[in-house]
Amino acid sequence: MLRELRGAQKSAKGVSLYSRHVNRPAGRLLAAGAYRAGLSPNQVTLVSAAFTLAAILTVALAEPSWALGAAVYAGLAVGFAFDSADGQLARLTGRGGPDGEWLDHVVDCAKMILVHTAVLISFHRFAGVSSDGWLLLPLGFQFVAVLTFCAGLLREQLGKAAASAARPAPVGGAAAPVSRLRAVALLPADYGVFCLVFLLAGAPGAFLAGYAALAAVHALFLVAFLAKWFRELRALRAD
Repeated sequence: MLRELRGAQKSAKGVSLYSRHVNRPAGRLLAAGAYRAGLSPNQVTLVSAAFTLAAILTVALAEPSWALGAAVYAGLAVGFAFDSADGQLARLTGRGGPDGEWLDHVVDCAKMILVHTAVLISFHRFAGVSSDGWLLLPLGFQFVAVLTFCAGLLREQLGKAAASAARPAPVGGAAAPVSRLRAVALLPADYGVFCLVFLLAGAPGAFLAGYAALAAVHALFLVAFLAKWFRELRALRAD
């Protein structure tokens, strides 16, 4: 089963080391368990959403502490692993479809909106910041995360459509080599790495510093990604 799931992986191109060596292997184990339990890929997506939502609600409703941070990280990390498992299970069983892809994207988008909303609520309720100006930080991070997600999704879909219209898909050929340096560079933009910041919840100042640093890095990545995706789509424009 695990051997078959290893063959049902997406390409490692453009994937950080965390997703490649932590999240995908964890998702593979969960996918195997879900297969034996008779779960569908959409049901696995809903399990992912349940773990993630429970963790996000904990951020918003409970006072920050070291124990809370560990629980939140565990919930988000498990939810992220199930998010990998649903796609692996779909490719293994051939039970994927547009409805499953749609549901997966809806859950991902909701997760990005809600996690930063929960941080904003926590800052406001539990005095985790020295001034109200810091409340703008989660709003800015939320904007960056959602825009990156939507722009990347559009780049993928529009790129496929343009390439398909311009020429037939190539047959065979060697896969492009995966850059380890790129995989390391993408670590700060990985959702799994973002989840680690909640382990600092017991030290509000450290959490704020880590969260702000990740927000700044994600903003820089957004600028780089937008420029890259625009160039790639422009290159696909029909003459």
